[in-house]
Amino acid sequence: MMSVSEKVAYLKGLVEGLGLDDYTKEGKILKAVVGVLGDISDDLDSLEGYAAELSEQVDAIDEDLGVLETDYYGYDEDYDEDDDEDYYDIVCPNCDREFSVDEDVLLQGGIKCPVCGEDLEFDFEEDSCCGGADDDCCRAKSKETEE
Repeated sequence: MMSVSEKVAYLKGLVEGLGLDDYTKEGKILKAVVGVLGDISDDLDSLEGYAAELSEQVDAIDEDLGVLETDYYGYDEDYDEDDDEDYYDIVCPNCDREFSVDEDVLLQGGIKCPVCGEDLEFDFEEDSCCGGADDDCCRAKSKETEE
């Protein structure tokens, strides 16, 4: 596959091969268009070089940050990405849009819908708890009713 620079060089060769006179309207326009395309191609090459350099720098920073995190927080061999918090899907009754929240948000008892801004309240009933008084949702319900 040809690069942009190679395509512009090919077009420049085609225009020169046509043998158009530089003093005709068509010749002036074609040479000007090819010249602008050449400038754009050069700028694009520079940007690609800057992007590659920036990507290398970001990778180096990421590696350095990883080392610092390990030094500061330590490495947890028992960490398992599957141990992360559970997320729950919520459907807003106002806009019918679905979004996810974590258990902490549910235990707060309410949130504004991130789509429409409607105030939503979460009510945990005894029947919705899985195992009775030991479930977080049941403890949160009993704390709210005690106050």
